[in-house]
Amino acid sequence: MSLRTPLGKVLGLGAARDGVQHWWTQRLTSVALVPLSIWFVVSLLTLPSLDHATVVAWMSQSWTALLLIILVLVATWHSQLGVRVVVEDYVHGTGARTVTLVAMLFAHVLLAGAGVFAVLKVACGGAA
Repeated sequence: MSLRTPLGKVLGLGAARDGVQHWWTQRLTSVALVPLSIWFVVSLLTLPSLDHATVVAWMSQSWTALLLIILVLVATWHSQLGVRVVVEDYVHGTGARTVTLVAMLFAHVLLAGAGVFAVLKVACGGAA
């Protein structure tokens, strides 16, 4: 016997109303991180040297900068999704959970913004 309504069964909505979307988003970001991470490691390993000038020249290429920004954004989004699950599972007080989720979201947005800013600064020639 199920306590779910027929509409709930059709829509696939659980108790939280968005669990499937969160699960799929986390899986899609992890799948996106595989080729991006492989590209990042292989690109760094194929550089002639890892000195500052070589890495800045590499980051200044438009496709490299674009892929680095995508990597930073997808990685922080994926991290935020994972940390959110941990907070929702292990922080039991409603007020503490809300404050922790807001602080965690703020920290991830700050990290993503700092990462994108750093890539753009180097790519646009602002790194000295």
